[in-house]
Formats: sequence, C-alpha cells, structure tokens
Amino acid sequence: MPQPPISSTFILLCAYLLVINLIAFAMMGSDKHRAKRNAWRIPEKALFASALLGGSIGAILGMQQFRHKTKHWYFKYGMPAILIAQVALLIFLWVRFR
Repeated sequence: MPQPPISSTFILLCAYLLVINLIAFAMMGSDKHRAKRNAWRIPEKALFASALLGGSIGAILGMQQFRHKTKHWYFKYGMPAILIAQVALLIFLWVRFR
C-alpha cells in the first residue's frame, strides 16, 4: 500500500519549528555573551516568548550549552514545563484531528 505524500502544512510546521528553535538557542547564547560583557541584555520575557512560540527545545538546549539562566528557578522549571505543555497539546491535537 503506497504511503500518502507528506502535506505541505507539515513541512511548513517542521520548518517553522526548526527556525524558532534555532532563534531561541541563539537568543540564549547572545544573552549569555552580553551578560559577560555587561552589555544591554535580552529581556527575560523575550526569552520565554521564544519558548512559548515553539522554541522550548532550543531554549533548553541553549540554557545547557551556554550555562545560562540555569540557577533561576523560573527558567529551570519553566522551560521544561512549557515543553511538556507543548508536547501534551501536540498529542491532544494529533488524537483529536487524526
């Protein structure tokens, strides 16, 4: 039985998630770099916004890679909580609209 073709919506969603995760990762690295130089910082709201927009994996990986914001409880627990909520939403939508 032939497999159905991958929809263009799925491809666009994957491309979006890749880009937003790369942006979230880069934002963590940039903010860490700026913190070391005592320069203007990226607001924490913006870091959380990038995660809420789908970049939670990139934000978590950036936190670990750059050792940035790992001592702040709201980042330490907030970023994984966002990821868990996003995965739960994805599963719900998959089951509901499959």
